Amino acid sequence: MTKLEPAVPTAIAGGRRAWLGLGVLLLPVLLVSMDISVLFLAMPTLTADLDPTASQQLWILDIYGFMLAGLLITMGNLGDRIGRRNILLVGAAIFGVASVLAAFAPTASILIAARVLMGIGGATLLPSSLALISTLFPDTRQRATAIGIWTAFFAGGSAVGPIIGGVLLHHFWWGSVFLINIPVLAILLIFGPILLPEHRSVDLGPIDLPSVALSIGGILPLIYGIKHLAAEGLDAVSLVIAMIGVGLLVLFVRRQRQLAQPLLDLSLFTRPLFRVAIGASMAGMMSLAALSYLTSVYLQSVTGRDPLAAALLGVPMAIAVFVCSMSGARLGLRLGVRATFTLALMLSAIGNLMLLGVGVDGGLGWYLAGSVIAGIGYGFSFTLVSDVAVSAVPAERAGSAVGISETSFELGNALGLALLGSVAALVFRSGGDFGETLGDTLLESGGDAGLIHAARESFVTGMHIATAGGALLLIAMAVVAWRSTRSATATAEVR
Repeated sequence: MTKLEPAVPTAIAGGRRAWLGLGVLLLPVLLVSMDISVLFLAMPTLTADLDPTASQQLWILDIYGFMLAGLLITMGNLGDRIGRRNILLVGAAIFGVASVLAAFAPTASILIAARVLMGIGGATLLPSSLALISTLFPDTRQRATAIGIWTAFFAGGSAVGPIIGGVLLHHFWWGSVFLINIPVLAILLIFGPILLPEHRSVDLGPIDLPSVALSIGGILPLIYGIKHLAAEGLDAVSLVIAMIGVGLLVLFVRRQRQLAQPLLDLSLFTRPLFRVAIGASMAGMMSLAALSYLTSVYLQSVTGRDPLAAALLGVPMAIAVFVCSMSGARLGLRLGVRATFTLALMLSAIGNLMLLGVGVDGGLGWYLAGSVIAGIGYGFSFTLVSDVAVSAVPAERAGSAVGISETSFELGNALGLALLGSVAALVFRSGGDFGETLGDTLLESGGDAGLIHAARESFVTGMHIATAGGALLLIAMAVVAWRSTRSATATAEVR
């Protein structure tokens, strides 16, 4: 068996100090998930200041998620070796430095580089924080409660991000959405060493560097190729880049099968319930990312609201996601995991489809109702994913399962922006002689009312197609969830 040291003192484990430690651990979780979406509302003002190309705009948004997706499993393994608290604090310092660099970035290229660094720091924070929760709460019931709270902050962070961004943008410049990270990280760096125990494995071998290189080298070109194929159509360069990514991921999978201590435990995917959880998290995050980004642009550039007004309209959805994330696991025990996953995914799909009622000149009620219904579904689904990731596997493999589930969240978010966001952009540009983005078109319109209205109509059409595509993904996953396993078996597994 793997040896762990040092043990958590009884006075800490499960006691008042443990709950204070949980409060400290929630800070990086909120920041990492919030920084995925905090730029959604800032993009119009950021674009006017830095003048990024359409390609750079997408990279500013999605490179952070790509780096998280590519490094989460690696950083989880590294934390097991050098200490989970150590890597948490190092990651917080990296995240802080990168936040300052992003806030004062003079060009789009430097902002993209800062987002890369933020992704590297963020990838150390998520797996180590959840692993330390398992250390702080050895009691099963307390640990389940703590994981539920952790999941609520993780799921709610991406919904809260645009709201916080809107409030900041109402009073400050776009760089403030990054500087808000600094006081939060300072609290973590000050109180983390006091409240959090160190926890490391002492008999693990060196981390497999070829696996690290293959995983990152496969994920990034694959997503890059998919993004350009979706945005620009079929071309040789994008196809070759995507195929290089696929080839490297195939080599990565083959290597994992040969290693005694792989970065990715492929045997977990032989469990039907685990596969459903990973599929649900990816489909959910893909649709949520597209919905959040596109409606943020809609509320500002189509309806003419300022960032704060647009942010306030996102409050109902944020509340729905957060509240329902707290109760998803309990609903799973009551209805059965299969039924709960199916219900949650269908609610999310219905909410996305309700956005078809949104138009250039009206339909705000459809947006509010649809976003709340989608938020209820997302909240139930996301907390159940974390619960299943831990419960559907033996205790000794829980860390690997959690790493995979977190990766699926981040990869789903990145793919949602890359695929569905690019589909919306392609539909927009095909609607007339417009600029690369709606923002560009409005700036260059010269006050031409006909051109402005046509551009807004074209953007709304693209938003409809993209959110409907997200709904279809959710419905397909709901069918898979319903057919994959019988409810009695699913309930037994999660228990």
